Amino acid sequence: MEKNHYDASDITILEGLEAVRLRPGMYIGSTGPRGLHHILWEIVDNAIDEAANGYADKIDVHLYRDGSVSVEDNGRGVPTDIHPKTKVSGVQVVYTQLHAGGKFDEHNYSFSGGLHGVGASVTNALSKWLKVRVWRDGTTWEMEFHSYYDEKKKKYESGVPVGPLVNTKQRTKRHGTCVHFLPDDAVFSTTEFSLSTIEHRLNELAFLNRGLTITLTDDRITQNEYEAAKGDADSVQLDLMGSMQPFSATYRYDGGISDFVTYLNDGKTRLYAKPLYYKAQKDNIQIEFAIQHTSDFTESLFSFVNNIPTPEGGFHEIGFRGGLTRMLNDYARENKFLKDKDPNFLGDDFREGLTAVLSIKMKNVQFEGQTKTKLGNPEAKSPVESCVVEGLRAIAADPKFRRAFEEIIKKAQGAARVRVAARQAKDTARAKNSIDNFMLIGKLAACSSRKPEQNELFIVEGDSAGGTAKQARVRQFQSILPLRGKPLNVEKKRLDQVLANEEIRTIISALGAGIGNDFNLDKINYHKVIILSDADQDGFHIRCILLTFFFRYMRPLISAGHVYIGMPPLYKVYKQNGSAEEYAYDDKELQEKIEKVGRGYLIQRYKGLGEMSAEQLWQTTLDPARRNLTQVTLEDAVAAEDMISTLMGDRVEGRKEFLAVNANFNKTDAFMEKVKFRKEGDDEEG
Repeated sequence: MEKNHYDASDITILEGLEAVRLRPGMYIGSTGPRGLHHILWEIVDNAIDEAANGYADKIDVHLYRDGSVSVEDNGRGVPTDIHPKTKVSGVQVVYTQLHAGGKFDEHNYSFSGGLHGVGASVTNALSKWLKVRVWRDGTTWEMEFHSYYDEKKKKYESGVPVGPLVNTKQRTKRHGTCVHFLPDDAVFSTTEFSLSTIEHRLNELAFLNRGLTITLTDDRITQNEYEAAKGDADSVQLDLMGSMQPFSATYRYDGGISDFVTYLNDGKTRLYAKPLYYKAQKDNIQIEFAIQHTSDFTESLFSFVNNIPTPEGGFHEIGFRGGLTRMLNDYARENKFLKDKDPNFLGDDFREGLTAVLSIKMKNVQFEGQTKTKLGNPEAKSPVESCVVEGLRAIAADPKFRRAFEEIIKKAQGAARVRVAARQAKDTARAKNSIDNFMLIGKLAACSSRKPEQNELFIVEGDSAGGTAKQARVRQFQSILPLRGKPLNVEKKRLDQVLANEEIRTIISALGAGIGNDFNLDKINYHKVIILSDADQDGFHIRCILLTFFFRYMRPLISAGHVYIGMPPLYKVYKQNGSAEEYAYDDKELQEKIEKVGRGYLIQRYKGLGEMSAEQLWQTTLDPARRNLTQVTLEDAVAAEDMISTLMGDRVEGRKEFLAVNANFNKTDAFMEKVKFRKEGDDEEG
């Protein structure tokens, strides 16, 4: 190659779906499990959009033994006529052209979750084959696409039509679309769909779309096997039909998001029997919300825009909170719960123990934030706020809801008293536990760098392991904070009780960004907060407690990707003469390391971090070049909320059932099954 040779002939033009195949991460985020499910959600979202706009009321999702999946709806069906510009059928355009679809104007879809017009074509590009069947205009149409490696061109051809759209001449009264595809194992690190992941999302979509019936069938597992996996093996042993039938479930909620709130509060002590629900349309935005208070102390607000979760919030949540605070303060004054000279309650007072679902549908949605799940449309704030005020006033005017509002005000009064105590505790915590204060001397071994983006904080279980970690660390950018006891399980405590716990106060002080609504991510002292605990039951419990604390009181820390789990090895495989030394992180890897070391090997089993020397801890756990560090990300806030409430709250029966099925303390913490882990420096799930 000639030096500095660069002209127009060196410019590569990617045609059709080549770009998707070459850079799939740009379109679906990753080629791991998350990306695999993303191509399914793209097809499901198209069906949901038909339902959300009033054209469909039934969706069927079917998982097959060969790894393929189909999504069928009874909507209008993808257009089959010839497109005026491309001169090919509408079906071919939709499944082979990026940025092609009926959602870019307001004529066909008032609201859409699939905003970018790349979904169906991207799914096609990343599948071995994709088959489309359309029932429309009284007949059945079919078209098939496949991807293959072209030996002549020396490249992959993605999503190529096997032939044109075919009219099968089969007359029918049906209407809708069925898309059946097989993910390409040459693209994805795994092509095995997760039944639990799909169950949860379809159930959520059914809640968000009142009256929509969604069915899920999985040929890979029988009904009996599914029940046994859920812990009910004894009750299904005599079910002969269940031993032959594939797993099937139906999701339909005529109560919509009101049923959603009831579901979320299952097992909790509710202050009033039924959720308060309201729906209206303001400034071309459809708004609905449902709320219910429990005896818990934390707020659980789940918001959605066009059926898409917005865990990072946005202007619609700002409007919701503002409207809730304004209306309830007005109610408290009108009904003499507040005297003329009394100050208003704060929003936090009304939101203690609140479970709420807010769902809006609007046009021209703009997402922003770390994971593009924060609503950036400022025009959504005012309509949502006025809708909440109007809706709650209408509900409060009904005498049968008087007790509910009285309970809300009583809850707020108690929260206000605790708020004053908590503010005093916060002030005390700041005074006692600032990083420069003597309380942290001997606990936090601070790094010398003042650049948060470079700094790492290791929260280490026990003084023994903490002492070793302090010896092993790089003082410039690694800080060590040993925990001398188990932190408080914050799920069962009020904020003032949380702040009274010495271990929690120390963590708050070390991070330097505040807590709760005062938490400010811009003030964080470390961009890597690493939980380093032993691989035993106590270690996993500490990990659960810390993750619960971060989820409840520092959630932006998780959303921004600053929380990590340090994964120390379980074994060292070595030879006496020192000629070989390997570390294994699980039993499977142990066998691989034994084979690598060869005959004459010895095994050391680490029962805790304290058994490791400083050199070993550095090599295996602290050294950025060699350590096994995984990032905690919040993939699904609703699932994480349910898991934390089950395992760390008062839902005893739910906890027993979960642990009976999932507890295995020789594996990665089952508690965070719904909160995904990723290897450091990778965009794939670990």
